[in-house]
Amino acid sequence: MVDMGRERFEELVSDALDTIPQELARLVDNCVVLVEDDPPPGPTLLGVYVGTPLTERGPGYTMVTPDRITIFRNPILRLSASDEQVVEQVRITVVHEIAHHFGISDERLDELGYA
Repeated sequence: MVDMGRERFEELVSDALDTIPQELARLVDNCVVLVEDDPPPGPTLLGVYVGTPLTERGPGYTMVTPDRITIFRNPILRLSASDEQVVEQVRITVVHEIAHHFGISDERLDELGYA
């Protein structure tokens, strides 16, 4: 397990968001990215997307609270043996959850190597 403070971890999440190509980043709409230490009880999650994917939004999609992407610090740190692995896992997790915002399924993400 890697020991990394929350501030540094949040910087890695921000850096991962910066790697998303501009043409895609501009399409992200009404979505916030948060960092929490641990997921709720249940299966161990590295991140989670909660909201209405862009592909499912229609004319009635107005005045709604922002979608939320939450990246969970402690499970990623437990999974990693080095700072480099944390950086890579954060990047994969951020891309995975942003992909859900675009309506991409877990199955397709698995095929692309972002499971």
